[in-house]
Amino acid sequence: MRTRSPCCVACGRSVEEVPLLTLRYKRMESWICPQHLPVLIHQPERLLGKMAGAEHLSPAEIHDHPHD
Repeated sequence: MRTRSPCCVACGRSVEEVPLLTLRYKRMESWICPQHLPVLIHQPERLLGKMAGAEHLSPAEIHDHPHD
């Protein structure tokens, strides 16, 4: 049985095309490329149907930090 090469959950590019970061969530393993990491952080709803458990993720809150 042949194992499929890891691919980005957002764009589908493989580990042969881009670097991939491994995600572990709800005992499942997925991968995401650095370009789409902001999607995971700020717009996880865009990963619905692409990543198991995405429906349980909330976007990160943006905190403005005063400039010194």
